[in-house]
Amino acid sequence: MDFDYSEEQQLLKDSVERVMLDNYSFNDRCKYQAEKVGYSEAMWARYAELGLLALPFSEAHGGLGGGAIETMIVMEAFGKALILEPYFATVVLAGGILRQGASETQKAEMIPAIAEGRMKLAFAYAEPQSRYDLFDVQTQAKKDGDEWVLNGIKGLVLHGEAADRIIVSARTAGDTREKDGIGLFLVHSSAPGVARRGYPTQDGLRAAEFTLDNVRVQAADVIGDPAGAFPIITRVADEAIAALCAEAVGCFAVMQATTLEYLKTRKQFGTTIGSFQVLQHRAVDMLIELEQSRSMAMYATMMVSEDGAAERERAISAAKAQIGQSAKLIGQQSIQLHGGIGMTMEYSVGHYFKRATMLDKLLGDADHHMQRLAALGGLIGQEATPPGTPYVRTTD
Repeated sequence: MDFDYSEEQQLLKDSVERVMLDNYSFNDRCKYQAEKVGYSEAMWARYAELGLLALPFSEAHGGLGGGAIETMIVMEAFGKALILEPYFATVVLAGGILRQGASETQKAEMIPAIAEGRMKLAFAYAEPQSRYDLFDVQTQAKKDGDEWVLNGIKGLVLHGEAADRIIVSARTAGDTREKDGIGLFLVHSSAPGVARRGYPTQDGLRAAEFTLDNVRVQAADVIGDPAGAFPIITRVADEAIAALCAEAVGCFAVMQATTLEYLKTRKQFGTTIGSFQVLQHRAVDMLIELEQSRSMAMYATMMVSEDGAAERERAISAAKAQIGQSAKLIGQQSIQLHGGIGMTMEYSVGHYFKRATMLDKLLGDADHHMQRLAALGGLIGQEATPPGTPYVRTTD
């Protein structure tokens, strides 16, 4: 199998990495973080100029027709730069909902606005009790004539504070943890009955909590089947996880390279600490984890277009589990090998570790996805073994 990029993909990679190199140093990031919105509006406009905001949408809807590989390229570059802008929230997560479930009218209205940088979206799926279960939805949507009335609380809405509109998952039928009876609704963030509270996250980004109190939604703002949206949510979540894996690889690459350079320059006992064999072994462990993560991120990217849900979910969970485990090893080693400086706010490594840790938690941590993978019968798709069954070795 040929893993080389096409000429167009290589050009995309080179151009995005050049923009990040020229405009997103660690000092630049600190400056952008101090802006009122918590990120750089100028860089957001730059992404629109480069076509990055239009990248994954079809040409018929005003996009550039890019696929999962193009998204992987961009997200890895963004991971290396540790960007603050709401690209994942608007283009990958909420944008994925539009691509997979929105009507032609809805796409025509919103995708060009997103591509031009005029509209930001957020996907409100998490609730205080739901943890990683996307089907655990208590927010209610009740039919009232031609409208829907929404009530509930949504938490950790990524970049919800800056979003012009939010896509809300709400229950239209069934019990709290049923997978049927879930709908998706487009809500204006300034609509009557919408209250939002923004706050910074541990990795320097922004999120918000939304309270919906009798929020009215027109029928035209319902995305797809109001009782059958869960397959769309799971499909988009898998695509989003593949993108997060690519971003994590970018973070890991910088942590590994920065740590290796530090080992080559930091002197102790009259020599560089990189000359000590035990530290060399730890640096090699970091490189191995990085390459394993890169391979699994590529595997997840190739599998997001798989129509078979079970095969796709196996690949995605395996990749996310690897990313979570690697985030812990690479992050801890990078901090420890830097010594005390690795923990300071003025040095970049600690910030990369924070982001890597948050990437593990988003849409399910390593433990969650290991359990999901086991329930699916493992990566190769064997029948799951009931708990407590003794292992019996067989021979041909």
